[in-house]
Amino acid sequence: MRRAYTYEKIVVNQGIGQAIADKKVLEFSLKEITAITGQKAQTAFSTKDVSNFKLRKGMPIGTYVTLRKNNMYEFLEKLIHIVLPRIRDFRGIGNKLDGRGNYTLGIKEQIIFPEISLDEIHKIMGMNITFVTSAKTDEEGLALLRELGLPFKK
Repeated sequence: MRRAYTYEKIVVNQGIGQAIADKKVLEFSLKEITAITGQKAQTAFSTKDVSNFKLRKGMPIGTYVTLRKNNMYEFLEKLIHIVLPRIRDFRGIGNKLDGRGNYTLGIKEQIIFPEISLDEIHKIMGMNITFVTSAKTDEEGLALLRELGLPFKK
């Protein structure tokens, strides 16, 4: 018997190493992620000390949003039909999953989103978009993501 797999959530994450020295970078990131996703962004804090990065436990190191249900599908629709086609020389996204049926897409510049104005950006930063599915294997997860319309490389 085949099981129907579903999308559980999409996590949009922006790690900001400069947030340790410059708090304004964190504020701009919060505003940008909120504008991009339509949902209020959260601040991610470090969980342990890392002396090489002058990082202490509890310091802000990034921003993230977890999208579920309607917000998830609205963001996915915008990503597939508006954002990805705006990438220069776009030939599809890689098809490597994490081994558990989840996929992470790396975006190098936040300016490909229509909500971000070039005049208002503080600094060009990338982000990760993770698609979490109920699939247990990469093959099942890839089939689910393909069915949704994500443009994978051939």
